[in-house]
Amino acid sequence: MSLADLTASDLLAAMSRGEASAVDVTQAHLDRIAERDGAVGAFLAVDAERALAQAAEVDRKRAAGAKLGPLAGLPIAVKDVLCDRDGRTTCASRMLENFRPPYDATVVARLKQADAVLLGRVNMDEFAMGGSTENSAFLATRNPWDLERTPGGSSGGSAACVAARMAPLAIGTDTGGSIRQPAGNCGIVGLKPTYGRVSRFGLVAFASSLDQVGPMARSVRDAALLLETISGHDPSDATSIDVPVPSYTKTLDEPLKGLRIGVAKEHFAEGLDAEVEAAVRGAIAEYQSQGAEIREISLPHSKYAVATYYVIAPSEASSNLARYDGVHYGYRTDQATMLAELTAERKALSEAGDAAGLAQLDAALVRMYRRTRAEGFGPEVKRRIMLGTYALSAGYYDAYYLKALRVRRLIRQDYDQAFEGVDLIAGPVTAAPAFKLGEMVDDPLAMYLIDLYTVGANLAGLPGISLPCGFTSAGLPIGLQLTAPPLAEDRLLRGAQMYRQATDWHNRRPTLARQSGIGK
Repeated sequence: MSLADLTASDLLAAMSRGEASAVDVTQAHLDRIAERDGAVGAFLAVDAERALAQAAEVDRKRAAGAKLGPLAGLPIAVKDVLCDRDGRTTCASRMLENFRPPYDATVVARLKQADAVLLGRVNMDEFAMGGSTENSAFLATRNPWDLERTPGGSSGGSAACVAARMAPLAIGTDTGGSIRQPAGNCGIVGLKPTYGRVSRFGLVAFASSLDQVGPMARSVRDAALLLETISGHDPSDATSIDVPVPSYTKTLDEPLKGLRIGVAKEHFAEGLDAEVEAAVRGAIAEYQSQGAEIREISLPHSKYAVATYYVIAPSEASSNLARYDGVHYGYRTDQATMLAELTAERKALSEAGDAAGLAQLDAALVRMYRRTRAEGFGPEVKRRIMLGTYALSAGYYDAYYLKALRVRRLIRQDYDQAFEGVDLIAGPVTAAPAFKLGEMVDDPLAMYLIDLYTVGANLAGLPGISLPCGFTSAGLPIGLQLTAPPLAEDRLLRGAQMYRQATDWHNRRPTLARQSGIGK
């Protein structure tokens, strides 16, 4: 078996026993990337030289008996939306194609302090807007379980590289389900923390009141390890919660006695794929067989969650992305060409005596703004900017944005009331397994409805986790979602570990891996 097939916890154990060096582990994953990423397309950039140098430094420190960080020698892939001063941060957008941040995001800094080995930057939907990782300006990522299908999004690169054994751990971000959905589609574990549990400093903002950074891994234990490393108060982030971080890994194997699991009737309504429903109900039955009490609950305002999300998130996006105007930083249109075109238009209108046309012609600065944003942003980002700008405009603010904020409060109240009677809520991650590439490109509304089961946790600021709970007859992974009250990540992880220890879905590997002969 290759080192690249081991979980992060097994790799740490192997390195501590002297059975493998950090350089060995890193090289095994770099070899796996070279072998497979041509088919999967998970990485936007791989920095082999830096990764091997970081690994060599870990080996030097270990040989010298120096204190090592909790992730010493573990390769990690980072979604290309977190600033890293040692390379480019593109957000999978032409707008930031050559942007080199002057500082590290707090999460990236904590990974470096923990002696992690940063393999490179992984693909995503542009500015984290999308549910398929097809909206990247550079390439589409494919699902390792079926290369004709998407991995989900927007953290599709993070999920695909972990599922394809190109990295044992990855960092993703979740604004409306962007960690949990691709984790479910790719058969791995993905955790969205409580809003404020992990610092957003250095995260390029999509929707500031919804964005969260979280771990993606092949086991619950690995997710717990990565979460406790990146969590904690950060004075640089005003929304960061100043609450001590528990040692999730120490309590992980303690079963939750008297566990009460809520099942929302709204999560099993029309539109849910039959195989997905059967797998999720099977997982709930497994909890019951372990002594958990299953209670039916209701989240009555969940039917408004998608509509609420697609008012609030685009509104915040339209504000956050206003900074990309070609003046401050990032992409700028070719000014010489733009000015030549503008001069030619002005001359033609003048010669035609078209005074009205001349009056409506752009000033040079306005034309530069327009051209820059038209060329720098992709179609999905433009769509959301237009939605958000409309919702925030005078005359519509009260009717859409303000009303959405009120519904958001009702959604949170639903969860608060539910958690008075249950410890966790279990349900599907998505209504159907991974869909084919291009299948929903021309139907954005259908794409938005994919978020049906995940956006509620973002609107309410709650932690949620996705873990494998079965496969379709076509061999596609199905995810189980658990949701917990705020800051109850330890309960969430322990509940997930109870299920993982009783099942073996996590042991299956994508066809891609089997075809390559790895692990036989």
